[in-house]
Amino acid sequence: MALDLHVLWFVLLGVLLAGYAVLDGFDFGVGILHLTTKTEKDRQTFIHAIGPIWDGNEVWLVTFGGALFAAFPEAYATSFSGFYIAFMLVLFCLIFRAISIEFRHKMHSIAWRRVWDFCFFGSSTLASLLFGVAVGAAMQGVPLNKRGIFIGEFVDQIGVYPLMVGVMTVAMFMMHGALYLGLKTEGELLEHLYRWKWRGFIFFLVMYIAVTIVTIVTIPRSVDNFKHFPWAWIVVVLNLLAIANIPRCIYLRKPVQGFVSSGCTIAGLVFLFGVALFPNLITSQPNPDHSLTIYNAASSEGTLWIMTIIAGLGMPFVITYTGIVYWTFRGKVDLDQIGY
Repeated sequence: MALDLHVLWFVLLGVLLAGYAVLDGFDFGVGILHLTTKTEKDRQTFIHAIGPIWDGNEVWLVTFGGALFAAFPEAYATSFSGFYIAFMLVLFCLIFRAISIEFRHKMHSIAWRRVWDFCFFGSSTLASLLFGVAVGAAMQGVPLNKRGIFIGEFVDQIGVYPLMVGVMTVAMFMMHGALYLGLKTEGELLEHLYRWKWRGFIFFLVMYIAVTIVTIVTIPRSVDNFKHFPWAWIVVVLNLLAIANIPRCIYLRKPVQGFVSSGCTIAGLVFLFGVALFPNLITSQPNPDHSLTIYNAASSEGTLWIMTIIAGLGMPFVITYTGIVYWTFRGKVDLDQIGY
């Protein structure tokens, strides 16, 4: 059987998106939880927990954007032109999140740090919401003309369903961030996070059930591909098991297993999103025939082959580097060390 490079790059984009969601997801979660702390020491601990790794995690998003541009330029052009306002808001949030982390320690003024604390919280929460809204809009579909160009307005990209997915994403990242911080903290702060782990999980579970029901009822095509790929039901079962294992790990205070289960939950949801979307990259609604797919929006075969070779050579280095960084900064946060 010949290798279908279009499918291969659809899968690789999914891997990059899942990697970003899992790794930068807990960074966003830390930001969402930042204002729940009461002391400067606790807030400083939160910043130190992600300080050495947050910017490296964003490499996955940059790589995703570059891969989308090279592999599926038509989809890249439509998304970045049609969703211009949304992308600018996301970019604004990512920039402000970075500035907040870097600037809050530049002055010892309480007011100064409080301003940047609110910016860190606000940018992390809004970015999480916008990423979720983007996923919801992709599932729901947006108006495209026969050339695959977005012909709607900004309001066509939002709605009840995309906003529900956005809120679920905020809840998911909040839970993921609390579980990550459970690996990095101890003492009274760890007990504080124990309560937020439960709150985050319950919030996520409620939104997960609601979004799942609304998806099946209002977007019936979202389950069509499961008829063609019945093996995908295995991932559905594994995803449910991962979700069910999170409260068990919280109750038994097994932080590593809980964090891994949370990461598997996020990766599983990205996988299921890809299965529901395939072979579309941008779904046209109300005219599905205008959708941009992995075939009509792709680069040439030659370009895809060159990209495959480069990815095969480069990805092992990226994965190795990421592993080394996480291994180097493993363990509990020590505020006596040099950092933010």
